[in-house]
Amino acid sequence: MKEIVFAGGCFWGVEEFMSRIKGVVETKVGYANGEKVEPSYEEVCTGTTGHAEACYVKYDTNVVTLDQVLEEYWSIVEPTVLNRQGNDIGHQYRTGIYYINDEDKEIIVKSRDNNQKNYDKPIVTEIEPLKCFYDAEEYHQKYLKKNPGGYCHIKLD
Repeated sequence: MKEIVFAGGCFWGVEEFMSRIKGVVETKVGYANGEKVEPSYEEVCTGTTGHAEACYVKYDTNVVTLDQVLEEYWSIVEPTVLNRQGNDIGHQYRTGIYYINDEDKEIIVKSRDNNQKNYDKPIVTEIEPLKCFYDAEEYHQKYLKKNPGGYCHIKLD
């Protein structure tokens, strides 16, 4: 099993999308790579905590590779836009890939560079080691499974 954290706008849609990938065995939403310890949703929404809304993903490398998970991620984000995805605007909605295993960095950078050819503007997605991840409140976990008609900026058909 391997782990990684993705930020891509509202975390509800990222979690639901990632949970549908064959080989992904666990997802949860939370707040990543900010300064505030144990932030609340309300605090993150102020844009002052430094955190990104993010999705923790655990996947089985016998079923899916990091390259495959990354390609799925790139398919749901607009990586050339800073601090915005869909209607969600603010620093907490930035795109980011936060790795837990140092050996993953090279694969992530190569994936970004390969995807850059699809864009005229530079990709601004952060690629950083995971500094911290705090679970979001329970009502955010599996939100779109609990609320199928809930807001989502990602097409989940």
